[in-house]
Amino acid sequence: MYQTMGNIRSYIQFLVLLVFLSSCGEDRYVKITKNIPKVSTAITALPETVKSPKDNPPSEEKVVLGRLLFFDPILSGNKDVACATCHHPSSGYSEFRDLSIGPNARGFGSKRKFNAQNDIPFVKRNSQTVINTAFNGIDTRDRYDPESAPMFWDERSKSLEKQALEPIKAFEEMRGHGFEETEILDEVVQRLRKIPEYQKLFSKAFDGENAISVENLSKAIATFERTLVTNNSRFDQYMRGDEDAILLSEKDGFELFKSVGCVNCHNGPMFSDYKIHILGVPDNNKLVEIDKGVRDSFAFRTPSLRNLRFTAPYMHTGSLKNLRQVLEFYEDIAGGKERNPSVSKLQYDPFVRELKLSVKEMSLIISFLNTLNDDSFDKTIPEAVPSGLPVGGNIQ
Repeated sequence: MYQTMGNIRSYIQFLVLLVFLSSCGEDRYVKITKNIPKVSTAITALPETVKSPKDNPPSEEKVVLGRLLFFDPILSGNKDVACATCHHPSSGYSEFRDLSIGPNARGFGSKRKFNAQNDIPFVKRNSQTVINTAFNGIDTRDRYDPESAPMFWDERSKSLEKQALEPIKAFEEMRGHGFEETEILDEVVQRLRKIPEYQKLFSKAFDGENAISVENLSKAIATFERTLVTNNSRFDQYMRGDEDAILLSEKDGFELFKSVGCVNCHNGPMFSDYKIHILGVPDNNKLVEIDKGVRDSFAFRTPSLRNLRFTAPYMHTGSLKNLRQVLEFYEDIAGGKERNPSVSKLQYDPFVRELKLSVKEMSLIISFLNTLNDDSFDKTIPEAVPSGLPVGGNIQ
């Protein structure tokens, strides 16, 4: 009898334990599926060829024209700023500044200053490099559409063709005083039409008379920008099969980069998911108004991690001076710290909460990130531009 009662008690205890374990397992499963979104985190080498829109096939004539336009301040309202002013080859087609300075200024990079009499604000976001923007929007399967490629920190333009015109129209970037946003592009076209050399160059590039137009202006600049590609970094060589292209410590850094969660947003050949995320990046006190990002949500697009050597300081505010500060920032927000008083930790992207960064891992991750640098891009600077204005704008 006692043995029978003991067997019953044991059986009841077993059932209770089984229910308890099942309950724990269910809670754990719900937590995992809720907190870790399912994404493709594949990483590959950059493609060896570049796609172009169907209505803008590449040609050497377009590249030559586009390069001259890129360096010619004739495109700016006061003829003092070129695309190259803030995207110069000597600084990796980016700029060694937190926030760019456009019209009514002089100097280059960190030494650029507004003129004494000035009411033009800083450009409100950090200048991203033009290099590899030909691949913007590429996913983990190497798929991308150049006609709808996302541009800018807020993805407000799609395609390099559309992006090329936005800085010309922007008051603080190139337009300055004297012209309305609705007037400046027509003004620039009229200027170009008065220059015989540009008449010849546009006719060659677009096969015909009266080829100078807003559309062809954008196509020429975009065609040149698609030649600015670095797809043979040491990391690319490693991913194509050269095991000796990167060091053992850099391989360890790559594995850490994936295991701690950086890869959730920085994936694909460009190390960007090209999606919008809220991180609560510290503001830049040079701005009069707080930059609230996409739809006032404080969200911004994931930047590429390629060629970080040329793009410091980092983040859309340019508020983090080096890569260690970037990783320390991620460590802080993963731990629930708030680095921007306007953004609550409750607003942080879910991926941030899954980061598992520690100080001892940072040097290895930084060593891996350095394998993504490649300085083999075109650094050609025209000796002169058809307008006769200073090459690159007032950067001397």
